[in-house]
Amino acid sequence: MKIPLGTISYWRHMDRSKRGECPGKSPARPCPRCDGRELDEAAYSYLLGLYLGDGCISPHRRGSGHYLRIACADAWPGLIELCRVAIAAVRPGVSVAVVQRQGCVMVSSYDRHWPCLFPQHGPGRKHERTIALADWQREIVDAHPWEPIRGLVHSDGCRNMNWTTRVVQGERKRYEYPRYWFTNVSDDIRQLYTDTLDRLGVEWKHCTRHGKPYNISVARRASVALMDAHIGPKH
Repeated sequence: MKIPLGTISYWRHMDRSKRGECPGKSPARPCPRCDGRELDEAAYSYLLGLYLGDGCISPHRRGSGHYLRIACADAWPGLIELCRVAIAAVRPGVSVAVVQRQGCVMVSSYDRHWPCLFPQHGPGRKHERTIALADWQREIVDAHPWEPIRGLVHSDGCRNMNWTTRVVQGERKRYEYPRYWFTNVSDDIRQLYTDTLDRLGVEWKHCTRHGKPYNISVARRASVALMDAHIGPKH
């Protein structure tokens, strides 16, 4: 079988690329984990929340790097921009693409070191495997606790208006109040969320719906005010 010269040239190029021998190859960007490069910890904490909520990491089919992808709804252009800025702050110099999908966009970036920065990466869905922070991640989250909460709420949560009825002077009246809502199937990710809320003094409760305890509600007035001061509604 005769192999086209173009195919052979491509194979040789990919082999040289993997060995770092391509002419004009740009120098590798130092990694905070591998090379000790300074890390924007606040931006990282926020991006960690987004990744745990609606993110994934996947290897390039032929290259040595990985894609970080964060799904963001079209309805929240402010969130899309916050996500893009956070990725650029965590890995300065990498390209960040916004790829349109049906009903959402994928904020995507290609780099060799995304698995270094997010060791929670692994095969299968997040709720089907253990999600635990590394010690160095825990130190960052402890130093910037509101940022992962913002990321988790922006990805898998919302601020909405709830309502109930009360009897006032013999008359039943409708009563509305704001509430923060977070939904995630992973027990570990919900635990990370509620543990951090506890450290921040935010009162919360589980809300089981249809027999599934996937929802966390923050509805106490003082706790909602605290969340509003640091998070606010998505935009």
